[in-house]
Amino acid sequence: MVSAPFKYTALFLIRVYQKTISPDHGVFKGFLRNFGFCKYEPTCSEYTYRAIVKYGVIRGIFKGAWRILRCNPWSKGGVDEP
Repeated sequence: MVSAPFKYTALFLIRVYQKTISPDHGVFKGFLRNFGFCKYEPTCSEYTYRAIVKYGVIRGIFKGAWRILRCNPWSKGGVDEP
């Protein structure tokens, strides 16, 4: 079983990503008008964050990775809760 420090570290790293380089949440959001609009709600990083909170680090990261793999030009997108 993964201990709580790993969980909070993973959650912290996701928030750092969102606040810095994320095209949907970060400082570059205003500069990337043609990009940065995720076809899913919530975005992949927020989905992974919520999955880690709900299921734990290991399962949450796998669910987040699967979500990222599903995000492609042929997917319809939409609302997808973990």
